[in-house]
Amino acid sequence: MINELRDIDGLGYFLYRSSALPDLGGGELQQILRSARTHNQELGLTGCLHYEDGMFFQWLEGPKDPLISVVETILQDSRHSEISILDQGALDHRRFQDWRMRFSDKDRASLMDWFASSENSTFHRRDYAGGVVAFLMSVAI
Repeated sequence: MINELRDIDGLGYFLYRSSALPDLGGGELQQILRSARTHNQELGLTGCLHYEDGMFFQWLEGPKDPLISVVETILQDSRHSEISILDQGALDHRRFQDWRMRFSDKDRASLMDWFASSENSTFHRRDYAGGVVAFLMSVAI
């Protein structure tokens, strides 16, 4: 599932979408963010998490071994389901270098509205993944 990450040297990235459990509350979401930020700082990882309409969209980047470790934990986390890996691989430079874990939600910016008003395709997986990344970077100010 994450074999592409195992084959890289240096920096890598992982982008996924998942469904949050229906009973996930704001307090639990804040706990997820606190924990992610602490672990990411310790491991040299950076990234962005967007939560909207019961869906998580996350970009995570950093050195291969810590990245793989955190991704394996994410894939087994019971607080979400229906995990779809949108993209993964080697990275020349960080996209979220100043963010241990940047967070956005629908109140700040809507990914669904962004796609509706953009010309990005949601049909082809590579185009969809590129659109998610473009959106995450656009709200990372």
